[in-house]
Amino acid sequence: MKKWRPSLRSIIFVMLLIVLLLPLAGLFFFRIYENQLVRQTESELIAQSAVIGSVYAGEVRKAAISVAALGPIALVSPTSNVRYHPIEATLDLTSSVIGPRRPDGIKPVQPVDPQLLAIGQSLSGILIQTQDVTLAGFRLLDPQGVVIAGGNEIGLSLAHVDEVAMALKGSFRSALRQRVSDEPPPPIYSISRGTKVRVFTAFPVLIDGHVAGVIYASRTPSNIVKQLYAERKKLALAALSILAGTLLLGFLVSRTLTGPISELTDRTRRIIAGDREALHPLNHHGSREMAELSQGFLTMAQNLRDRSDEVSTFATHVSHELKSPLTAIQGAAELLRDSEMSEAQRKKFLNNIIGDTSRLNLLVRRLLDLARASSIKAQVSRSTLAQTLADIGDHRGLEIIVLGGDELPVAISAQNLGAVLTNLLENAANHSASRVTIEIEHDATDVHLSIIDNGTGISRGNAPKIFDPFFTTRRDDGGTGMGLGIVKALLEAHGGTISFVPSDSGTKFLLTLPLAG
Repeated sequence: MKKWRPSLRSIIFVMLLIVLLLPLAGLFFFRIYENQLVRQTESELIAQSAVIGSVYAGEVRKAAISVAALGPIALVSPTSNVRYHPIEATLDLTSSVIGPRRPDGIKPVQPVDPQLLAIGQSLSGILIQTQDVTLAGFRLLDPQGVVIAGGNEIGLSLAHVDEVAMALKGSFRSALRQRVSDEPPPPIYSISRGTKVRVFTAFPVLIDGHVAGVIYASRTPSNIVKQLYAERKKLALAALSILAGTLLLGFLVSRTLTGPISELTDRTRRIIAGDREALHPLNHHGSREMAELSQGFLTMAQNLRDRSDEVSTFATHVSHELKSPLTAIQGAAELLRDSEMSEAQRKKFLNNIIGDTSRLNLLVRRLLDLARASSIKAQVSRSTLAQTLADIGDHRGLEIIVLGGDELPVAISAQNLGAVLTNLLENAANHSASRVTIEIEHDATDVHLSIIDNGTGISRGNAPKIFDPFFTTRRDDGGTGMGLGIVKALLEAHGGTISFVPSDSGTKFLLTLPLAG
């Protein structure tokens, strides 16, 4: 089964979706910040209660209220040998239970001590001024839990409230309770848990180990939701900007990456189906790397197509070249078998068979030479023109004139360079040349050989076809038309080139070979 793989468009879509939703991850940090605000509120209430409690304790001491009028001994009293007794904020929005709204005050069982009530009345102004600045609500409770200052519940008992009951025993307690507001909250408040609660702290005031009263404070935590709601238009604009940025990023990715890849994939299918029109450049490359990739791929496809065409053409030529002598051999053999003929006629047909067989042998050898030249791998080798000409020796009486540095080393073996020169000299001799001049020049990297003969030359009409396989003007004389093809293949295998240079007389070829190090 074909293994499932996600498409590039799907991967990019998921990535863009993650980018788009990434701002929502800020809600997690929003929760952390919101919880920190709750603890900050609790800490502020503890600090304010501690100050008010100190003032209240001082007033109780000044009034010389008896111990009997105070509450019971605290269950947990501060260690006497420890200088500091900090109370840490412990409320947590994620784990603390949010209780119901605070119960209303009830009528106390025992009357309030007049001295404590007088102290409460004297501190009412301080509580009001503190509330004006901190927005916290304060209730000053006597040792029985009855409100003696703060708010409109003076004379009512809060001893039945859980956190107050624990504070009356000498233990600090804090609690989260549901917030009750007279005004409906904005819609955006629904995403915040901290806007629906109120922090309550019950701070026991201890005098000589006895509970002298409780500072019962409360405040709604600070939150950023109200500010966010006030800036909702800007938030909407920011969201639209993020959406527009994501869409723009998606367009750029599609334009520069997925679009060209999809088009290149479509071109691949069309090339496989044989569509030659699919080899032209892409409409949009997108990026430099994509342009290099697509151009390289299409160039490779074009080269393979050209190579396939060359093989097809080459096969057609080979079939044609082999078919003619084979047909002649078959015809002569049938005549020899079925006809009565004279000895002279028989010898004539036998000679034709031998001649066609020799042509086939020559053709096969030249095909093998061309195949070896085309598939040869360049090796680290070197030779000189002087050494190669010496190995070739006299060639059909041609006069060879060398002008320039024939001792320059070229990056080709003496055997292959000899095959190149032998084919060129053979062509010159076959075209009535008596003299061949080799002019040698060089630059920093290459050696340039101009090979000029004084033969009959090559006509302008034939010049464009001289490197095509099987093209020859000497077919009746046994020419195969593969000599120059072998020369070209040998030179290209070693990084060289050959080109025909038109001239007024004779034939001129320009060869280029790398200069050996």
